Amino acid sequence: MRKLLILCLAIVTAAILTACGGKDNADGEIVKVKIGVNGSDGVQWPILQEKAAKEGIDIELIEFADYVLPNNALAQGDVDLNAFQHFTFLAQYVKESGNELVPIGSTMFAPLGVYSEKIKDISEIKEGDKIAIPDDPSNQARALRLLESADLISLSDDFGLFGDPTKITANPLNLDIIPMVAQQTPRVLPDVTAAIINNGIAGQAGFSPGEDPIFRESADDENIYPYVNLIAASAKEKDNKTFKRIVELYQEEDIEKAVEEDTKGGSYLIRLTQEEIDTVFEDLKK
Repeated sequence: MRKLLILCLAIVTAAILTACGGKDNADGEIVKVKIGVNGSDGVQWPILQEKAAKEGIDIELIEFADYVLPNNALAQGDVDLNAFQHFTFLAQYVKESGNELVPIGSTMFAPLGVYSEKIKDISEIKEGDKIAIPDDPSNQARALRLLESADLISLSDDFGLFGDPTKITANPLNLDIIPMVAQQTPRVLPDVTAAIINNGIAGQAGFSPGEDPIFRESADDENIYPYVNLIAASAKEKDNKTFKRIVELYQEEDIEKAVEEDTKGGSYLIRLTQEEIDTVFEDLKK
């Protein structure tokens, strides 16, 4: 009878610990935190899991195959955090869904790059050249901003975060700018002068995002803040101490160095304060 009672108590205790994701780790208990991701093979994850485990935080990665399910899972409480999207994507999701999700930390910035099989420098682009760009709203706007930063086009003052080619006010080289599904941009390189390719898609196509672009976004430009990736939580858990500690562990130098080495400089860790995070996010939701 006594053994049975001990066994029952052990089962109850284990159940409590398993269900305690979302609570602050204040009493030295092991806290299980589920993080929704889109691809769990990043070099940062095993480092983060190991460091968190030393502080009594058991991180479980829940992998999703698309860009909608991780936010739905967070809103429904199936995961405690997610880490797969940038500020613009989350702001758009919140506006459209009405679900109260918030960013609690910045993570990586993965610059868009200009790739070419025909030229070695952005200055070699000439009259009438074809340029392929992603056609999804946020990355299409980013791509056009990138062309503007290369002094190839000019955009209207009301371009905003989701501007399209109709907002081009000057195109002195009469470039043929061709929007297409992002996954197609590497495949059309033989047929265009250059293509603007998302960091992740470039890597999947065999490029080195840190070495192969002939031009790319700068991590020093404040205009890239809307495209910085983040860790998101439900609004009611914004100040959760365990979640904040996970952000701090993610932003430490060992993860920064590991990511830069793994991507050959193709991704950068960005550290924004909570005030900066709130400002960017609130501006994007307007």
